[in-house]
Amino acid sequence: MSLLNCARAANENKTSKKKPESKPLDAQNDKSLKQKNSKSDQKVSNEMSNQVGIQYLPICHHYELSVVIGKGHSGSSSIFLAKHLPTASLIAIKKINVEVWDRELSYIQNEIILTQQLSHPNILQLHCSFVKGHELWIVMPLMAFGSCRDLIHAYFNSGLPEQAILFILRDVLLAVEYIHQRGIIHRGIKASHVLISKNGQVCLTGLHNSYNTIQNGKKLRKVHDFPIHSVDCLQSFSPELLHQNLAGYNFKSDIYSIGILICELANGQSPFSDMPATQMLLEKLNGTKPKLADSTTVGDFIIDDDGNDDQPGTTQERADVIFFKRTFSQNLHEFTSECLELDVVKRPSATQLLNHSVFKSIKNRPSSSLPSLLQPVTPLTDLAKVPRDLSAEEDDFTRKMSEVSMQEDWTF
Repeated sequence: MSLLNCARAANENKTSKKKPESKPLDAQNDKSLKQKNSKSDQKVSNEMSNQVGIQYLPICHHYELSVVIGKGHSGSSSIFLAKHLPTASLIAIKKINVEVWDRELSYIQNEIILTQQLSHPNILQLHCSFVKGHELWIVMPLMAFGSCRDLIHAYFNSGLPEQAILFILRDVLLAVEYIHQRGIIHRGIKASHVLISKNGQVCLTGLHNSYNTIQNGKKLRKVHDFPIHSVDCLQSFSPELLHQNLAGYNFKSDIYSIGILICELANGQSPFSDMPATQMLLEKLNGTKPKLADSTTVGDFIIDDDGNDDQPGTTQERADVIFFKRTFSQNLHEFTSECLELDVVKRPSATQLLNHSVFKSIKNRPSSSLPSLLQPVTPLTDLAKVPRDLSAEEDDFTRKMSEVSMQEDWTF
């Protein structure tokens, strides 16, 4: 079953009442909030504190690969669950075969360099990277819950609970605020680029499409650059980034992507996912504003028949049971709407969003509360319980055999 067309912004303006604009917090409250956010950062970083003294050397025999747990860069790279033998700790290793890599090497080099320059508890760090034969190995911390997209596929097919979404959003916004302050536009915020550790630490990754607005010592006010390898991120892109006109785009393009992320986390799928790219572009430029699917927005969705006649009831009845018996808070609806504003001027910044009233319910709660909200999904923490991936071994054997060259002709 798919949730297709959302109501247009014009219809929304007709049916919804005007709400008073939220007043900004005064300087004292803003300072207090930042101090609390700083304390929260210290709490979530405690998970990595015991790894500060660990030295991850670029030596291949220090790492033992286990199974493939994911793919990256549109399937061009493989992420392995691995063990760091000197400490017996579990890590993740991204492997890229540079001989079959169909993109510029600078594409991955820039991501590695940029990530190493950043230091924030909500941005995934890299331990080290090195070349082994024809492969580039990138050693990273293991995020035991995987990505938010993995969680949706594993259990939360119709979306995550609101409290879990808020914990994830808060940490993502802290990461986005950090990179924006350093002149970087992410240009790829989506569920598969948001990872969660076993202790609830949320990390933003996927910086390969990012853009540094500081050029030749000057900070650009608007950008016209379009990401080269961005097919898998088109649904997350803002209208102004896709439009590519003289007005360009700025940091608030990432805020629109956060709005799309909220819909993906809440509805279980990304908006516009059932549309061709050209139709998606027209919908965004015409002001179509995606919404959260719940009991208050039931009239704004068109439910297509998925053709599965084995399930009881009509398609609309099944949709009512799955989506429209739940109700998200009005604060979350307003928060999402603000992120998805077509007018860039009306779109808030990451710092302003962190002061939004939607986060009051988790104001004094640490990120360690998140894992309990993700049950019955369990984190990947025990290597013995992971089935061995024989297909990965077969692929590696096939690759090695294909590299064998015969120095002499066969003699019969």
